[in-house]
Amino acid sequence: MAHIYMLFEFANDEEKVQQARHKLETWKQAFRLDKKLLYKLARTAAVPDGDGKPAKAEKAEKAAKGKSKAAAKTETHEPPTSNEDIRLLVRLGFSGHEKLSEERWVQRIPAEEPFRDASPVVVKPGETKFDDTEKQFEELD
Repeated sequence: MAHIYMLFEFANDEEKVQQARHKLETWKQAFRLDKKLLYKLARTAAVPDGDGKPAKAEKAEKAAKGKSKAAAKTETHEPPTSNEDIRLLVRLGFSGHEKLSEERWVQRIPAEEPFRDASPVVVKPGETKFDDTEKQFEELD
């Protein structure tokens, strides 16, 4: 069974990533695509400062040390801001006799709302980036 991979770059938009993940889960359940539609998230850290920590994390640590415990507790209720770039890798694995269904999903997923703005890239077997993409998908947990 040959796989088709789709790569989506969401930059650091956590809300769009969660919408995309929710939509994929809905499709998996509604269309019974349990093992035919798999996805994984890859997060890459922001450019670190000199000691290896991202700049915002270091500033937050310094600010937390200078404030009282009560003030630090109120800050935890704010949604965390992330400088991580988020990539979504989707793997479609249909059998040979399901080529029509496979093509419909290859066309449908990148055309839907949360995926459309994430610069979709479809990688099929035989293309130059296929082996690297497959290896990257397998290495993610």
